[in-house]
Amino acid sequence: MAKQNNGGVLQGLLVPVSVIAIWQLASSMGWVNPLVLPSPWAVVHKWFEYLSPTKAYDPVDGSWLAWLFSGELIIDAIGSLYRVVVGFLIGAGLALPLGLLMGSSQRIYGLMNLTVQVIRPIPPIAYIPLAILWFGLGNPPALFLISLGAFFPVLMNTIAGVRQVDSIYLRAARNLGANQRTMFVRVMLPAAIPYILSGVRIGIGTAFIVVIVAEMIAVSNGLGFRIMEAREYFWSDKIIAGMMTIGLLGLAIDVGMNRLNNYMLRWHRGLEN
Repeated sequence: MAKQNNGGVLQGLLVPVSVIAIWQLASSMGWVNPLVLPSPWAVVHKWFEYLSPTKAYDPVDGSWLAWLFSGELIIDAIGSLYRVVVGFLIGAGLALPLGLLMGSSQRIYGLMNLTVQVIRPIPPIAYIPLAILWFGLGNPPALFLISLGAFFPVLMNTIAGVRQVDSIYLRAARNLGANQRTMFVRVMLPAAIPYILSGVRIGIGTAFIVVIVAEMIAVSNGLGFRIMEAREYFWSDKIIAGMMTIGLLGLAIDVGMNRLNNYMLRWHRGLEN
């Protein structure tokens, strides 16, 4: 298993390493303008500069922890992750009970489905002017947009998971005398968990995309704000360094969600095998 994992990692690194090598070659040969596309080495140098602590360490009233976490990149990443987590929890916290109700009750589904289908195609970015008008600037409009981005993936997957429970399970539960509450808690909800977790994974990924856009417009810190600031000063290396940070954080979140899904669905994997 370890050899397979190592082989998968090496195979996955093949494309990015090749792209970086070609990029470095093009920069070294002068085929691209370094102001437009700086070399990978320049980007890595800027990334470490962006990461480096900025506060001077005071051994009297300072602390090593405060010094380590005073880097601009660390502060921006923490700000962005805070907004992602809070916005996702709000959006998913509203979507999950509504999705369970719509999936389990045909009456509620008929009442809410038209409204959901009209609002769902509207991208969260389209709400930016209204979000600023309603909430002003700062975290509130960003959290509103992130909540919208996370809401619909969780909602739709939850509805699909509950409504697509195998009828064999439902008939077996009725034959065993299960009431509606028991059927929902012991049959429908466990069967829908794979769909719900898939929606959670998509929702938190969408939340991470939306937070960058929101920070570019309505917030005065965070990775999105820093990329826009770098654009104004034509710091291409810092723009790419910020993009690289977003990609690494997104990868870490996706890997974490995938492992959580695998852990929580051990019983489901066992049934499939």
